[in-house]
Amino acid sequence: MQSNYRRIGDYIDLVDERNKDLSIDLLLGLSISKEFIPSVANIVGTNMANYKIIRKGQFACSIMQVRRDKKIPVALLEDHEIGIISQAYPIFKIKDESELLPQYLMMWFSRPEFDREACFYAVGGVRGSLEWEDFCNMKLPVPSIEKQREMVAEYNTVVNRIKLSEQLNQKLEETAQAIYRRWFVEFEFPISKEQAAEMGKLELEGKPYKSSGGKMAWNEELGMEVPEGWIVYNLGDKCSKIGSGSTPRGGRESYRESGISLIRSMNIHDYNFEAKELAFISSKQAAKLKNVEVLENDILFNITGASVARCTKVPTNVLPARVNQHVAIIRTRDLCYSNYLMSTLCSEENKRRLIGISDSGSTREAITKDDLEKFKIPFPDKTVCIDFDNIFNSLFKHRESLTNESQALSIFNMLLLSKMTKAELEKEREVI
Repeated sequence: MQSNYRRIGDYIDLVDERNKDLSIDLLLGLSISKEFIPSVANIVGTNMANYKIIRKGQFACSIMQVRRDKKIPVALLEDHEIGIISQAYPIFKIKDESELLPQYLMMWFSRPEFDREACFYAVGGVRGSLEWEDFCNMKLPVPSIEKQREMVAEYNTVVNRIKLSEQLNQKLEETAQAIYRRWFVEFEFPISKEQAAEMGKLELEGKPYKSSGGKMAWNEELGMEVPEGWIVYNLGDKCSKIGSGSTPRGGRESYRESGISLIRSMNIHDYNFEAKELAFISSKQAAKLKNVEVLENDILFNITGASVARCTKVPTNVLPARVNQHVAIIRTRDLCYSNYLMSTLCSEENKRRLIGISDSGSTREAITKDDLEKFKIPFPDKTVCIDFDNIFNSLFKHRESLTNESQALSIFNMLLLSKMTKAELEKEREVI
């Protein structure tokens, strides 16, 4: 059935061009998600002349640690004309693009089945590296160039739509952050009808509070002025639950393809939930974690590791869910404060305070339940929070809709990738 499959090595050539004159300074890294990223390597004292030059339309890959990572990082450079990358990465190009399109080959590299095959061939101790010869001996279907162009165009249409959704999501997030800062950092929230009446100036309704003469009062606990009437509470005083979960017995090996969501620290980003690496557990496993059940409007907060203090709200589409020991659930007594608290915990000032807590008194980055319960936050007038909550919910309802669309499109893209083998089989049937 695979008579039209061809060796990858028959279509590619290795490239070894070095940055000898130091003319290229764009240093790129290669991610496990098969993308080029700005490098975070410490290059102080490094001879950059030894780094390899990679040009637009060329590939870089890492054949080390393939078995350990269960993926082979490989990417096609498309967003830059030229850059440099570690000499540890093989760089290659297509010999003849009239026979094989680089974008088509990258589609093949993006298939989960390709990663599984690479893991099968990976050898070399615990880490499990893939030999270059074995990489070249792996095969792919090579239909006509017209069919390749058709498949690439269909795939790119979906990819571009996903990127557009992500850009719109980012804009919505930036809008929410700007509103939060305007209202609760600069204290320029709109004056309510009741506040305007108290000020004896009804014409001030809807005007920004501080710049319109709203009364401010010094707060000793925060060491700053806040609007008059705002009270500073310990976070625990305003929450019905603050607590983390645990990992089911058996750890990663016990996870399932579907079931009850198990939220881990990798899923939590500021203002954002990353569902790509979401784990699942059985109903029986979830029953043992009933005390850390996640409810709608819960705030999720990372309490350990390099991602400590990252915070977001749970999206409804991942419920029912539990959290592991690296994630805390923060549940407010009054739901109208939920979005305000999440935004407050994500704010630059409070992020510095929280990370300062995690860095003190321990060799491990961690924030305890006690730390969170005693964390001091100013609570605005309830009417202000209700108005903020309505605006925030409107923005993030749109954002969640875009996220759901992106996830659906990602599933569709996986179906397009699976068609790569079917297209070749259909071609064989036509010949027969």
